Amino acid sequence: MKLAVLSDIHANYRALEAVGADIDDWGPDVVVVAGDIVNRGPRPVDCLSYAQTRAREDGWLLVRGNHEDYVIRHASPDAPREGPLADMFRASFWTYSKLRGDVGPLEAMPYGIEFGAALDAPVDEDPERRMLRLPALAPGAGLVRIAHASMLHNRDCIFPDTPDDDLAEKLGTPAPTLFCVGHTHMQVLRRLNGTLVINAGAVGMPFDGDPRAGYARCEFRDGAWAGELVRLDYDRARAECDFADTGYLVEGGPLARLQVIELREARSQLFQWASRYEKLVLEGVLSMDASVDEFLSA
Repeated sequence: MKLAVLSDIHANYRALEAVGADIDDWGPDVVVVAGDIVNRGPRPVDCLSYAQTRAREDGWLLVRGNHEDYVIRHASPDAPREGPLADMFRASFWTYSKLRGDVGPLEAMPYGIEFGAALDAPVDEDPERRMLRLPALAPGAGLVRIAHASMLHNRDCIFPDTPDDDLAEKLGTPAPTLFCVGHTHMQVLRRLNGTLVINAGAVGMPFDGDPRAGYARCEFRDGAWAGELVRLDYDRARAECDFADTGYLVEGGPLARLQVIELREARSQLFQWASRYEKLVLEGVLSMDASVDEFLSA
């Protein structure tokens, strides 16, 4: 039994095409996209369409990430349309606009997927916490659970150095035999007691200094799960050109400038910007443009 898990595409169509082709060459039985297909990148429509086509024709399974949530929130009548908060979320509003406000496909994605769980177990009534329960992947494969970040929240994540006690809580109960996530843009392969824990990293925007696209291969053989973390070269120059060619670099707001750097350097920029400037922007001390200029000049 072969399972491929990819995550954090972030509207990078060039990287997604390369990963999709490599997955086809490997020939897994099941493919799961663990969230963040759209947003934080220039080609959300192409990436969502690609994922939907693979789901329809090849059985790929799609999980909702926090960036799908960011886009969905723009459909609310209470979503800000002007002011500092609107400026801060201009990139996700650009994505929302490119999707023509149709967030239905994003809302339909489950919080996570469980293979081999009790199919008649109680269902969480919160639609944002809905788990898709499917039969076991193979005899003896045990419980396989896949979410975007962890079972605590789709932004409560697993890093390479997450302490064992914290990690155990993030796996959910009962503990699965295989647990796969994304969100951090950093790949992880480790074991905790009887669980193989894998962070597939990022297809579109890794944050570990290696700009190559990443995904995870999982294989159940000889009665146990094994994992492999894959990295792939792709046309990153064309991916960077997409930021300008699609209009995203200008229309997506000042933070799009930082996202180009994230793509180029494979290092997080938005988190560092937010920790230093988000409060100042929301208080009106600095404009978004001024805050990004100051951040880049530091």
